[in-house]
Amino acid sequence: MNQLAVQWMVGLLRDMNVPFLICGGLAAKGYGSERDLNDIDLFVPGEYFTKVVQAGQEFVSKAAAHRCEEGWDLTYVQFKYETIKVEVGNADGPRIFDAVNQIWVPLDIDFSRFSTVHLLGLELPLMLKEDLVKYKSVLSRPVDIEDVRAIRESA
Repeated sequence: MNQLAVQWMVGLLRDMNVPFLICGGLAAKGYGSERDLNDIDLFVPGEYFTKVVQAGQEFVSKAAAHRCEEGWDLTYVQFKYETIKVEVGNADGPRIFDAVNQIWVPLDIDFSRFSTVHLLGLELPLMLKEDLVKYKSVLSRPVDIEDVRAIRESA
């Protein structure tokens, strides 16, 4: 099921030549996490964000907006494809909540830092393992701690 949603989203982005970076649980899966995914998370550069929202318009389940929730402060859109949530973040200025220091910190999304991993039948650009571990360690939600542990164990 996740595979169809990822193929749809990746197809959409590649058809428009939009750079993207897979993060969150799907990236963690590419580095050894086994947990079931709640959704598929990725970022696109800010200048492409509106174009992506428009291209996926018929599948929007949460309109593109700036939101501050669950340790995240960013602009994103949520699509629902075959019951799977696909969340596309705007890479301009996202912040995450540092659970230890209790402050908001910038999350630098660098599209030149990625690892190409074969996952769900596709070659996907995953956020680099060390960048993923770093931001998941800062967020420190139970799901992030689980991912970091799994990534470290499979290294």
